[in-house]
Amino acid sequence: MPYLTGNNIYLRALEPEDLDILYRWENDSSLWIHSCTLAPFSKFTLREYIQNSSYDIYQTRQLRMMVALRENDETIGMIDLFDIDPHHGRGAVGILISSGYQKKGLGKEALQLMSEYAFDFLHLHQLYAHILQENKASLKIFTACGFIPCGLLYEWQKTDKGYENVVIMQRIN
Repeated sequence: MPYLTGNNIYLRALEPEDLDILYRWENDSSLWIHSCTLAPFSKFTLREYIQNSSYDIYQTRQLRMMVALRENDETIGMIDLFDIDPHHGRGAVGILISSGYQKKGLGKEALQLMSEYAFDFLHLHQLYAHILQENKASLKIFTACGFIPCGLLYEWQKTDKGYENVVIMQRIN
């Protein structure tokens, strides 16, 4: 099977048509805790982001791909490879799956596809993620994809509940 295509989903580049869904997800304040976002994004800013997403990932040090269902091409999420460090061969990973599609194995499939792409095509040596300790669903997905906890950052992220711990997950190729 080619890179970026799984049994149920495929990962694809951002398209101008993604503006509205990107605007909705990026401005959903309930998700900001996971991405460290502090303020909403304008459509203008997101439109420019989409236009600039075609730049070389080694220049921008990031890659966002949309997660789409193979059966009907519906966009159900996005996955990011960011803070790419070509010299050290590593990058961070973040994933969002729309609430109606969670707990169906699609996030796991997307993470596995991105991991294979990062290791086999981009030749990165390792991937990592910072995940709130309370986010059991994300920890489960990353663990199922071969990531292991390698550190705990105490009271690292400020939330509505106070400061929360963050687990550092890592997968070495």
